[in-house]
Amino acid sequence: MAKARTELERLAGFVERARFEALSDEALEQLKIRVLDAIGCAIGAVEGEPVGHVRRAVGRFGGSPRATLLGGERTAPDRAALYNGFLVRYLDYNDSYLAPGETCHPSDNLGAALAAAEDAGADGAGLLAALAVAYQVQCRLSDEAPVRAEGFDHTTQLSYAAAAAVAKALGLERERIGNAIAIAGTAQNALRVTRTGALSHWKGLAAPWAAAQACEAAYLAAEGVTGPPEVFEGNKGFEESIAGAFEIDWEEEDLERVRRTMIKRYNAEIHSQSTIEGALELREEHRIDPAAIERIEIDTFDVAYHIIGGGEEGEKTTVRTKEEADHSLHYMVAVALLDGQLLPEQYEPDRIGADDVQELLRRVEVRPDEELSGRFPEEMPVRVRIVLGGGESVTIEKRDYEGFPTRPMRWETNAEKFDRLAAPRVDAALRAEIRDAVATLEERSAGDLAGLLARVPVPGSEESEPPPEGDHE
Repeated sequence: MAKARTELERLAGFVERARFEALSDEALEQLKIRVLDAIGCAIGAVEGEPVGHVRRAVGRFGGSPRATLLGGERTAPDRAALYNGFLVRYLDYNDSYLAPGETCHPSDNLGAALAAAEDAGADGAGLLAALAVAYQVQCRLSDEAPVRAEGFDHTTQLSYAAAAAVAKALGLERERIGNAIAIAGTAQNALRVTRTGALSHWKGLAAPWAAAQACEAAYLAAEGVTGPPEVFEGNKGFEESIAGAFEIDWEEEDLERVRRTMIKRYNAEIHSQSTIEGALELREEHRIDPAAIERIEIDTFDVAYHIIGGGEEGEKTTVRTKEEADHSLHYMVAVALLDGQLLPEQYEPDRIGADDVQELLRRVEVRPDEELSGRFPEEMPVRVRIVLGGGESVTIEKRDYEGFPTRPMRWETNAEKFDRLAAPRVDAALRAEIRDAVATLEERSAGDLAGLLARVPVPGSEESEPPPEGDHE
């Protein structure tokens, strides 16, 4: 009798079989939109304080110059994955995926996939196939094997996905793909304390760290290093120790899960998006003067309440840093109502500490609602009520927002977001080149895209200065 294949063997088979040609036209379009979105987020993050810390650390590490850092200079692929991945993640403005028990950010895989694809001399179609694999693996594990309730971070599933993506980009055969995934999955089971209580720089670094380590795992596997073959179902493996038993039929999986991911319209934690849209619609429709607001009542689904509304992951009215601000529904709604927008400038230290926003956020009440919770994650439902002086109130209910799978963001809208984020650093000509390269990525090489990103001016790099005032379109 033939020995039954392990879960790892079935997953590795899926990764090996995956082809660019299997992507539907819609999935390909949505994948490109997410690549452009991630690059915009990365460019918008280059002046972040901890971003500079990471760039200096990567510079001190050194490394074989095989992959390109955004802003120029070359280093080892795992270090490029760490730095470029942190740029994508730092603003907390990149894409998301909602599963019943887990939330993840699949574009966290881009830094590692691009570094490996560039190193391997892969074409753009190969890079897109590797990314599509990462999206499918991370999202499906989030669906079937959530870990948040057990105290582990969603970067746990990212480790499997990023290893799969890098192995695919490197063109590894099935056995070595399996070893890459096994090494990364066994070694990286991150704690959810990353996103609870007082938040630190690690909130933004946890995902790029996991992806960089998964990148290194794939390179070890490429050289012949083996990993535990029963990483999922084995004695004290992932299922027994963390996730519980689950089943995914990898023979039946496709590359379409990217279509169920979502783009952030606002620079805010993903579960806040419909709330922010609703609050801003009320502000505009009723011409609300923020000074007249007595209180703001938000009824939302339980996942949003527990993560950003003051539930099990800690109170959210103590807001001192960018990391705390973009995970506080109280702060995000307050500053959006005050400023009429929610962009990176709303997270500058002076804005976070300003009296008006600190006072208004304490007048925000967030409550979980059982009926709304039952509609998540197929919807992102919320009810926002703003009470004004004299007892007058206005209310709005939302089921989604622009960027949610039921209202997907178009290429043109995302290109506007890209330009808004990139314009302070990148001139109009280079922005156009990057947009065109992503739109036609299957006709180019991964190295072509990396070369364009090398030209982005970054503090501390050897590249040129930012574009002059007036060239921001």
